[in-house]
Amino acid sequence: MSATPDAAWPAERPAPPPLANAAAERQSLEEFLDYYRAALLDRAWGLSQEELQVELPPSDLTLGKLIAHMALVERIWFQVRFDGDDMAEPFASMDWEADPDAEMTASADMTVEALLDQFNQATNDSRTRLADVSDLDQMSTGTNRDGEGWNMRWILIHMIEEYARHCGHADLIRQSIDGNTAD
Repeated sequence: MSATPDAAWPAERPAPPPLANAAAERQSLEEFLDYYRAALLDRAWGLSQEELQVELPPSDLTLGKLIAHMALVERIWFQVRFDGDDMAEPFASMDWEADPDAEMTASADMTVEALLDQFNQATNDSRTRLADVSDLDQMSTGTNRDGEGWNMRWILIHMIEEYARHCGHADLIRQSIDGNTAD
């Protein structure tokens, strides 16, 4: 039984930038990232809390787990790695040693509203941080194990790749729930 759509869900998924778009690089990257953020939510649109936890064997991924994971990924790349800030709750207090997939595990007990709120807070925070970046060549505060940072261009491309991969997973999971194959 599907949940009734409400204001927490996006009214309409944005279209990807048109082929003939002469938009600047940054605008195109931001538009594609927003497109994939919305595409992930679109695959879960209208589902109940129980349906968001349906697995498609042999994987144990669910739409709820994917949404929670991408909220964490947003926080990691924009908040922690790029800006060098501490991780936000609820992620900061999760026991990552006991459960490396703690964000996904926690999603099983979250209401649809809480899951969407967590995702929307993370993406809104990322958009705010991105708005403060004047140049895509700006380097991150955080570094990898080799002491190398990332520029914002790389982070945006990586985020698009991460969402695109998980949207493919989401397509398969959604189709297994109710046959929905909407593009």
